[in-house]
Amino acid sequence: MSETTEAAPDRNILIVDDSAMMRAMIRRVAALADVPIGRVFEAANGAEALAILEREPIAALFTDINMPVMTGTELLRVIEERGAWPDLIRVIVSTDGSQARREEVDHLHVRCYVEKPFRPEVMRDVLCELSADADPR
Repeated sequence: MSETTEAAPDRNILIVDDSAMMRAMIRRVAALADVPIGRVFEAANGAEALAILEREPIAALFTDINMPVMTGTELLRVIEERGAWPDLIRVIVSTDGSQARREEVDHLHVRCYVEKPFRPEVMRDVLCELSADADPR
């Protein structure tokens, strides 16, 4: 479920998507991005993601919007309501890049919105930006 990089054990990321192929693609891009990343966790929906957030220190969350059980929007709302993860960097990776969808999550402290399908370079650039901006925990 996770892989460890000794260089930055405090820079854990969580990838939330109902597509195992998409999770694997983001994981692969993260591994090749040449940025310090600790462990990489995966969840197939927002409910699984919340369980991981409650037990693991996560620095950045990459979430799809449209998923069964608990959507990415619902996940972001719960994160916001609980206020337990104020420093969590939130990135949406979704096929739904409509203006209405972006406005729906605008108040949920989303750092950026990456539209699928994305080029690996785009995700690498996002990871590099997050790595440069993030404070070590």
